[in-house]
Amino acid sequence: MALMDFIKKQFIDIIQWTETGDGTLAWRFPMAEMEIQNGASLTVRESQVAVFVNEGKVADVFGPGMYKLTTQTLPVLTYLKNWDKLFESPFKSDVYFFSTRQQVDQKWGTPQPITIRDKDFGAVRLRAFGNYSFRIGDAKLFHTEISGTRDIYSVADLDGQLRGLVLQNISNAIASSGVPFLDLAANQIQFAQALAAQLVPEFEKIGIKLENITVQNVSLPEELQKILDQKIGMGMVGNDMGKFMQYQTAQAIPKFAEGAANGGGVVGDAMGLGAGVALGQVLAQNLAQGLSPNAAAAATTTAASQPAVAVVSPADVMATLEKLGELKTKGILTQEEFDAKKADLLKKLV
Repeated sequence: MALMDFIKKQFIDIIQWTETGDGTLAWRFPMAEMEIQNGASLTVRESQVAVFVNEGKVADVFGPGMYKLTTQTLPVLTYLKNWDKLFESPFKSDVYFFSTRQQVDQKWGTPQPITIRDKDFGAVRLRAFGNYSFRIGDAKLFHTEISGTRDIYSVADLDGQLRGLVLQNISNAIASSGVPFLDLAANQIQFAQALAAQLVPEFEKIGIKLENITVQNVSLPEELQKILDQKIGMGMVGNDMGKFMQYQTAQAIPKFAEGAANGGGVVGDAMGLGAGVALGQVLAQNLAQGLSPNAAAAATTTAASQPAVAVVSPADVMATLEKLGELKTKGILTQEEFDAKKADLLKKLV
């Protein structure tokens, strides 16, 4: 009797998989040296698929349900083994279970800025991130292409491959969406749909079904964001350089006030100008002219009725230009502002 008990332990009569946690995509049933009993029970739960592999080849695939393993339920394996209809002998076969439920909240993002072409800016480097969800769509293809004979294959094992596919297709997705970069933030759903259209066939090649993908943020690197902010500022004043300089002057006034309160900073540098007071008057006059066309006309009339401004000496002009150059080097003045002030000073030499 003990011998019969020992023999029975060498045969498997129940094959099933109960998932103990999240993140497992494929699990190999532990066979060791055991064989599957003729008439054994196979239980495949919802959100699972079982695959029988014989001598390295996928023999049979079972969806959710309970099966009694006989020649009727294993037609391909039976054909490979050339068994007779009785199928009385136990058999050896590798059994793999695959989880087909959704793997949600998988993160993707650009670790480094990627370069895309944009009709407004030409070449643009941007960053983007979001999340996606997927499931195993073709267990047989996933086994042959990805998981193979491993005992366990997890979501973490596949993460790098899927992220790479996402990043590889971002440029094509933006191009196919036809959405300019400036409109991407307001059309992230459209961008995500274009990205999904690019990724679905790529995922299917390895037996994966993409269920959903979202784009949560699209942004420029900091240095390009500053340039974009300047371009937006020029757009607000109709791409008029004079008005743009007046706009920048208005933006700088709070910084001057803050510096004055602290006794240094920007004001400290500006006070180093030999013509500091005159420069402040010029900036205020330019700002007033930009904000009020009537004020500009009045200023022109007043200037015409007053005596001509005295010619400034070349030494004073050179000293002022040197100070302006220092402000430009420190980033307080832009190149355009410096050129405008230089032209202003040179006119006074005439």
